[in-house]
Amino acid sequence: MDVLVNFLSTTEGIVSALAVGVAFVSMIGVAVGRRSSKSSDTTTSPDTTAEEPVVAADSSSMESGSTPHPQEGAGPPALGEADATGEHDRESAVEPIVVDEAPALDVPESLPSRMERLRSRLARSGSIGAALLSVLSRGDLSAADWEEMEDSLLMADLGLEATEELMSALRTRVKVTGTQDPQQVKTYLAEELLTLVNPDMDRSLNLSRPVAEDGNPVPASVLMVGVNGTGKTTTVGKLARILVAENKTVLLGAADTFRAAAADQLATWGERVGVDVVRSDREGADPASVAFDAVREGVSRGVDVVLVDTAGRLQNKSTLMDELGKVKRVMERQAPVNEVLLVLDATTGQNGMRQAQVFAEAVGITGIVLTKLDGSAKGGIVVSVQRELGVPVKFVGLGEGVDDLAPFDPAAFVDAIVNA
Repeated sequence: MDVLVNFLSTTEGIVSALAVGVAFVSMIGVAVGRRSSKSSDTTTSPDTTAEEPVVAADSSSMESGSTPHPQEGAGPPALGEADATGEHDRESAVEPIVVDEAPALDVPESLPSRMERLRSRLARSGSIGAALLSVLSRGDLSAADWEEMEDSLLMADLGLEATEELMSALRTRVKVTGTQDPQQVKTYLAEELLTLVNPDMDRSLNLSRPVAEDGNPVPASVLMVGVNGTGKTTTVGKLARILVAENKTVLLGAADTFRAAAADQLATWGERVGVDVVRSDREGADPASVAFDAVREGVSRGVDVVLVDTAGRLQNKSTLMDELGKVKRVMERQAPVNEVLLVLDATTGQNGMRQAQVFAEAVGITGIVLTKLDGSAKGGIVVSVQRELGVPVKFVGLGEGVDDLAPFDPAAFVDAIVNA
């Protein structure tokens, strides 16, 4: 009897266990059924959910309203998904790619317009001309008048040698012709001043692309140098703007790594004119390394011009000047440096002359950009710096505006200051 009871107890336990098992299997079956039903309603295979780089569709297809086709090589669809309805659902599930319009880029005003503003700005500044015309308007010139004219030229930073040369030539012409007519004397003054400015100097920017040893052209490289506060970084941006308007491809190098805002300022200009900027993520990085990377990137991209901005430095800091020489040498490992442009503040007068001399010794200046030539600028520095260095003033800055950078025109310069 006991055996029978034990047997029945064991059997009841087994039956209970089997019942629980059947219930569990039933639950799994329901869940699988629901998952299968949900899967049959979707149309995207697992492979198509992987993130892929977004490639903008061709503009013609976007205008026609068509949608991009699935990329080749995508994984096969799950079983039961290859019917026509599934294919339609899969394509309609892809959101259309919206191609943003390219940002409008700044375009400089025409060269004639910029030159006209150059004339008007110089005329308003009256740099040399105002004092001279005051003397000439008196009619007959006395010895005191001639002396006053000479003092005015010296005060305008024309330089002692150039002033004596100009006054001697002017006195001779007045004596030979015997004229005392103020208008005629003014004409003589303009002609002699133009001779001093030297209209025959080559003021073009050398942007011819050198040819590498493999026969391929490399970018023209331009190194911008100068002391702090001259508007050097701004000049780089304005020059890039002019070159882009001339259909040149340009790359900027932010080698001013010591001023926190310099690279950001250059990047802002880059966005504004539509060019890229090579910069370091680390403040205080080696400027020569940044300059090297900029030229190397320019060679890789095949751009026309690489403009490299450098940190402002005092001309009496020998270590900083040596570093500037290193920047140039490192750039030349990738491509010859076509131009080294010194940015000078025209209001600094003879102090600017000393700056120019030291920079010329360190890196070999090929051209000068005179900023702030309007307002209180002393225009005589144009003559003195050219005579001292033997290199031309190639550009002049006339204010804060984006178009206030223009090629230097000797005739327009002289005409503006004499006819103020």
